[in-house]
Amino acid sequence: MYARADITISGCVQGVGYRYYAMQQARRLSLVGTVKNQFDGTVRMVVEGEKAMILELIKRLRIGPRFANVRDVIVDYSDYQNEFNDFSII
Repeated sequence: MYARADITISGCVQGVGYRYYAMQQARRLSLVGTVKNQFDGTVRMVVEGEKAMILELIKRLRIGPRFANVRDVIVDYSDYQNEFNDFSII
């Protein structure tokens, strides 16, 4: 089953390679979408793909790269929209 997830990651997640890590993990799981830094210090992702792969991505996002300190991962699911062709950092 395909799904879409809007994910907000908080903690020490900017300036530590988190967006690149998130992009790598999403691509490894054949997910598409975007990741970007927010002005409030969080990182926001919009991902689409197999729901099982999104769930696996969320597990990996909770860990993060070496120098990150993830405090929380908030996920809002919605209907799959087939909006993206690849995964990119914006």
